[in-house]
Amino acid sequence: MKRKFYDKLKNWKDNNSLIPLMVVGARQIGKTYIIDEFCRNEFEDYIYVNLMKSPNIVKIFENMDDSFEDKVRKLELEFNKKFVDNTVLFLDEIQESEQAITLLKFFNESPIPYKIVCAGSLLGVKLRRMHTSFPVGKVILEYMYQMDFEEFLMALDKQMWIDEIRNCYDNCKEISIHERLLELYRIYLYIGGMPESIKNYIKVNEDILSWDKTIVKDIITSYITDMSKYTESNFESIRIEKVYNSIPSVLARESKKFQYKDIEEGAKKRIFETSIDWLISSRMVYKCLLIEKPEIPLKVYEQDDFFKLYLNDVGLLSSLLNINCKDIILNADFMFKGSIAENYVADTLISNDIPLYYWRSGNSAEIDFLIYNDDGIIPIEVKASDNTKSKSLKVYMDKYNPKYAIKISTKNFGFVNGIKSIPLYAAFLIK
Repeated sequence: MKRKFYDKLKNWKDNNSLIPLMVVGARQIGKTYIIDEFCRNEFEDYIYVNLMKSPNIVKIFENMDDSFEDKVRKLELEFNKKFVDNTVLFLDEIQESEQAITLLKFFNESPIPYKIVCAGSLLGVKLRRMHTSFPVGKVILEYMYQMDFEEFLMALDKQMWIDEIRNCYDNCKEISIHERLLELYRIYLYIGGMPESIKNYIKVNEDILSWDKTIVKDIITSYITDMSKYTESNFESIRIEKVYNSIPSVLARESKKFQYKDIEEGAKKRIFETSIDWLISSRMVYKCLLIEKPEIPLKVYEQDDFFKLYLNDVGLLSSLLNINCKDIILNADFMFKGSIAENYVADTLISNDIPLYYWRSGNSAEIDFLIYNDDGIIPIEVKASDNTKSKSLKVYMDKYNPKYAIKISTKNFGFVNGIKSIPLYAAFLIK
């Protein structure tokens, strides 16, 4: 399946390929697949190594008695191949060797033009907990995410629909296939953006009733397993799992602000703060920080102790909530509907490298997201239906007078009274 991330890989090859590239992202989002396809297509010689399955290669990296040149020579002997100009080395599961990460600096500084790409599961956690120094400035970091709704449409061979969505977004005009796109949007809410999940949906001829929902459940199981495998103690993994399992119920509330007491009775920040950091570093969870004063730069006005947490894929959220397929597909009115739509938009913004912020004024008004672009700070309100009345958005606009506001809902495209109406399926166009 085509991924937009391929363009970032191509850009690295064309402009910065002498600097090692490190791809960071959660498990099961398709890192290995797209990097493997890129390396096969773009280079004459390609060497793939999964460090989780290659203890002999890990041993070469970890040998402290060898020089960098010695290690390279031993690697070439292992592969029976010289690292020539158009050879790329893909080190998968690089988190298995801290020394391999450290050596990226030497690959970068070498007069020989090495081309190195690396990726791994829980790589963000590993980087936060390295005992040696990370080669800052010697590695290009790129973050990869699940397939967004645009990539879902690409997988369904709907390029004409994508082009029309973009045209209507740019010109604020209604789209004729609005209802058909909403149907696909609801399917996406149920199956999510994990590549294996979308691949299975296509395999069963886009019959949602035949889609294998165990795929998403197995991904959640693998996430829970990682919490045990990549933590320093059993107590830590238990705490991380408790935080993760508490997120869906928190999102279901009207106030989605995360509180430590939501995890368990008597929970304290000092006990669970590192567990939340682990989940954020793993990219399983995204953090949305409160901004009480929406001024430039937003980062200066972050309120660190006030935040919301979203899961990295809306399909995982739907599965954890045990939502029935027909309730989503038939657009039933149920309590968690708004939470699912909001998590979907959070995932979409993150996929576009937009940091997550929200705004609140006491207990009187709250805006789901704030973004900063060429037009200034723009408020975004998310609605799961076409009932788009919003007291909070009016309060914000009267107080701060933004150039315009964005309302994401099931309504068609439009622009009225300074509010840009964007259908939920077009959220991927917000930059």
